[in-house]
Formats: sequence, C-alpha cells, structure tokens
Amino acid sequence: MTPDTPRRPGKLLPPVSWVRNQLLPVLIPSLRPFSQGAPSSGGSGTRLQLRTRLLITCLFGGAALGTWLHLRSEKERQQKLQRIEDLKKVAIGQGDFHLVDHTGQPRSKADFLGQWVLLYFGFTHCPDICPEELEKMSQVVRLLDQEPQLPRVQPVFITVDPERDDVAAVAKYVREFHPRLMGLTGSPEHVREAYRVYYSAGPRDEDEDYIVDHTVIIYLLSPDGLFLDYYNRSKSEAQIVQNIRGHMETYQTLFS
Repeated sequence: MTPDTPRRPGKLLPPVSWVRNQLLPVLIPSLRPFSQGAPSSGGSGTRLQLRTRLLITCLFGGAALGTWLHLRSEKERQQKLQRIEDLKKVAIGQGDFHLVDHTGQPRSKADFLGQWVLLYFGFTHCPDICPEELEKMSQVVRLLDQEPQLPRVQPVFITVDPERDDVAAVAKYVREFHPRLMGLTGSPEHVREAYRVYYSAGPRDEDEDYIVDHTVIIYLLSPDGLFLDYYNRSKSEAQIVQNIRGHMETYQTLFS
C-alpha cells in the first residue's frame, strides 16, 4: 500500500507506531530495536576482524622470530668456524716436540693424540701456587674418573724451569699429586720451542735461588691435540668438571 492508494470504505490504515515497531523490523532486520538484541552479523564481523588481526600479528611475529633465530644460528656457526681455525693455529707443540717424562722416557706429540689432556705449566720450586693448582687439577681428574661413561683424562705437568727441574726432580714432585700425573722436562731450548706459554725467571738471591714468573692456567687439550679450553685460579673443581664434561659430550674430531 502506497500513500496514493485510496482508502476503501470501512477499512483503516494501521497505526504508524505499529508499522514502525512491528512491520518494518520484519521486512528490514537491521532496523530491529536494540532491545531485541544486536544483529548477529555485526558480532560475527567484529570477531572475524579480531581473528584476522591476531593472525596477521602471529604471522609477522613468527617471521621476525624465525629471522632472528636464523641470524643467531648463522652467527654461532661463524664463531665456531673461527674458533676451530684459531685452535688449529695453537695445536700442541706446533708440530712435533721432544721432551722427556719423569721416568726418563722420550715423549712427543704423538704420545698424547687420541687422549684428553689436562696440562699445567709450573716448576718444582714454586712455593704455593703450583701445588695448589696441581692439587686442583688432580681432584678434577679424580672426579671425572667417577663417571665411567666419560673417557679418562691424562694429567700432565710441564716444567718452565728446566735448568733445575731434571728428570729426578720432576719424578719426586709429581708423586705428591695424582698417580697418573706425568711430568715432562727437557733442555731449555726444547721446552721453549715446544709450547707458546709465558714464563720468565726472576732475579737470583745470594743462594742462587729464584722464582719463575709464569701463566697460572690449566689447559684442556682435545684428542686432536688442540688447546680446547683453559681454567684460571678462579675456577673451582666442580666448575672445571662440568665444563670438561660438556666438551666431551659434544666433541667432534676436526681432522677426520
């Protein structure tokens, strides 16, 4: 019915309020009063927009995280390759070397290949630091021996005072620590050529006694004969054991 439609006799048009409140909401659902609830399509649209935003955020966040992880992995790989090259440059002895152990047997680099080695440089006349560090190194070896799944470690003491530390002096000295501790000595030239470590004899007193200044570090050598890690005086036995265990569990030979 339109506004131009003539009225029929005896028939009245429905009230305007009825048209507004009853008819129009049926014909046009979007015009339903809010008291009857908001249109369902509006709620679904809002939820869809929220899900879309969350999905986009997750996609961008995931991409950023993946890129960061890739860059970090690549950086760690490059650092590992650089560390391997650095370790190859400081291979024990820089070739072969010729020293003598505390039993008088000649020793060379080949005698230590294939073994894990803890190495300490010192001298038998050292008053306190060397004994303390050698006792620490010996305790580390004892603790590692308690884990049978790990390979055995060979402890080695090398004198930086070959003028006074002959075979007999080194043999007497190493007996005070671990039963597997091997002492090495040799001529001053052979000791100096075998390893790149700092040491310097101090001034002599009236009794011709002197102290040798040297690096106070315990070195870890891998079965490849490379300096793999080192431990200064601040490291405890437990910390060193944990570190060595980690190296052993992740070790891969570099020369296969």
